[in-house]
Amino acid sequence: MANKAAFFDLDGTLYREGLIAEIFKKLVKYEIIKSEKWYNEVKPEYNKWDKRQGNYDNYLLKMAGIYIEAIKGLHRSQVEFIAKKVVEQKGDRVYTYTRDMIKWHKEQGDLIITISGSPLELVREMATKYGFDDYSGAEYLTDENEIYTGVVMPMWDSVNKRRAILDFKEKYSIDLDESYAYGDTGGDYSMFQLVKHPVCVNPTKELLNKILQDTGLQERTKIVVERKDVIYTLSADCTYIF
Repeated sequence: MANKAAFFDLDGTLYREGLIAEIFKKLVKYEIIKSEKWYNEVKPEYNKWDKRQGNYDNYLLKMAGIYIEAIKGLHRSQVEFIAKKVVEQKGDRVYTYTRDMIKWHKEQGDLIITISGSPLELVREMATKYGFDDYSGAEYLTDENEIYTGVVMPMWDSVNKRRAILDFKEKYSIDLDESYAYGDTGGDYSMFQLVKHPVCVNPTKELLNKILQDTGLQERTKIVVERKDVIYTLSADCTYIF
């Protein structure tokens, strides 16, 4: 018998910001990496996004690029320690809607799986905290001594998220025609294409444009916007982008 599943992105979908930014800040705080990289290269992109003058994806991609360089030469245990601290201290900063949907899917007996572009060490901690059945994240490779090499297997793009869903489909005999996906950026577009019930949570303009250009997807996509203590639900076919 086929299973139903709900696939969740983390950054901007469950967690209210980018988890990779939190682990980067902790690495700076504990003086594992130098702060100059943050202030000189990452902070300007963050400031642009924070002032709504720049693109959120550009900020996260810049952060991911610096992160690869920052952890090269570190031992896996150092990053795992930081990941635990991040989730202990920041793991409750999530959207009410997404947290409630995780609970609802559990009550329905659905599999809940997170597919995230955040580092696998962080994804694992969040998956444990919220009771996900399985998870996939960006894997930063280590050598035989558990030292990071600077090589990454990404999971923030649409191609890799599609592959991950199809792998989980085979692993758990999932019926994608009865399944759900929750995401917020263009990297989640392939997840939406594969399932019957796609849900945009505070989506970016890039993702909305992709959906509005896809007639079949537009008809079945729900858009959820959470602001302060109010949750707005919209249909994609009545959405206008300015």
